[in-house]
Amino acid sequence: MKSPSGRRRKARAPRRTAAFHPGFLTVAAFLVVASLAAGYLVLNRTDNTAPTASSGDGKKTSATATKEPEWDGKTKVLGDGSTSYTGPQKGGLKPEPLKPGEKPPQFVVFSWDGALAGDDELFQHYREMAKRYDAHMTFFLTGIYLLPKSKKDLYAPPQHPRGSAAISFPTDDHIRTTIEQLGKAWEEGHEIGTHFNGHFCGEKGGDDWSVAEWKSEIDQFFAFAEKWKTNTGYTDMDPLPFDFKKEVAGGRAPCLEGQANLLKAAKSYGWRYDASSKGDFQIWPTKKNGIWDFPLQMLPYEGGKYQGLSMDFNFLYNQSEGQTDGDPARYPQWQQETVDTYMAGFNRVYFGSRAPLFIGNHFEQWNGGIYMNAVDQVIENVCTKKDVKCVSFKELADWMDVQKPETLERLRTLDPAQSPDWSTVVQ
Repeated sequence: MKSPSGRRRKARAPRRTAAFHPGFLTVAAFLVVASLAAGYLVLNRTDNTAPTASSGDGKKTSATATKEPEWDGKTKVLGDGSTSYTGPQKGGLKPEPLKPGEKPPQFVVFSWDGALAGDDELFQHYREMAKRYDAHMTFFLTGIYLLPKSKKDLYAPPQHPRGSAAISFPTDDHIRTTIEQLGKAWEEGHEIGTHFNGHFCGEKGGDDWSVAEWKSEIDQFFAFAEKWKTNTGYTDMDPLPFDFKKEVAGGRAPCLEGQANLLKAAKSYGWRYDASSKGDFQIWPTKKNGIWDFPLQMLPYEGGKYQGLSMDFNFLYNQSEGQTDGDPARYPQWQQETVDTYMAGFNRVYFGSRAPLFIGNHFEQWNGGIYMNAVDQVIENVCTKKDVKCVSFKELADWMDVQKPETLERLRTLDPAQSPDWSTVVQ
């Protein structure tokens, strides 16, 4: 529901959505929430001291995986007409190396797991928020959200029966709306990444998958994304304005599982980053296996009593023990705790090391929508500040790639709250 001003109302009636992604209640809902706890939950960390960061591989890489082809100004429809090439994406951050003594920008990345355009219109809402506050975001698409339930047997998940998933397949209307939103988001400069397909966690989930099984999962993601017209029969719709294989530069694994083998698989696709680490202190990123590692982060929770993970599910688990319809009387308190935690993490680096801040979420209405309300407040608070750039992960990777390796190594030695003499760091 939106107010007359176009903004969503702060108060929402609680809505029972135990499944991982809102709008689709699955029979395995309890198991999904429990498995999420294993992957996303970081509780009661009492050590608030950030360790000394290790440097990356020190190799300077190109800001793009492949050279952009010369474009003749004509749309090139690809495959069955589901996708197309309409030229390079416009309006992105121009990556420039820091000048000697220059303070780095404060990068903030808001990312969304699943990216299903459901009845709550949250995909549309955050596109509107991004326009209002000059932000770009990363939308991690779940591949089966473009696959009708009637075609579910096209999906052969690793170590699970054909046609199965730990989340529900979408309705036909939601597939159609998601396709529309993906195209508009890309045209507005947002990044489309991958959240893979079946959202399997725990036993026979990502941690148990081989490199070959991760490649199968990735190949199937691309197949669903590139053949949605064939699978849905929506021949009346325009093709998406981008080529998935050129545009997808990274992803986030369900429940943050299986990164070691996922990274080995990702290299063969030319991916440039991964956002599947299980949490780290707010330090400047490094590379794993030649790929930028952009983890969810440990932020000061409840006034710094301990560190909590920078994702909505972690707040849900802390505040209502994973129940998506907790005590409504506590919603205002929980919402403010969430805002305070995000802002404490932001302020620590904004006035300190300027390490990027990563905030991960889902399109959800847990506990009356308080976590979406909290993100709204944070976007309003931070994206308007001096030197802040609210960017996508892909844009951040572009910027990191053009910096001097020795500058990045010095940045990684900084404590998150440390505001150094920048002339000694950026030379």
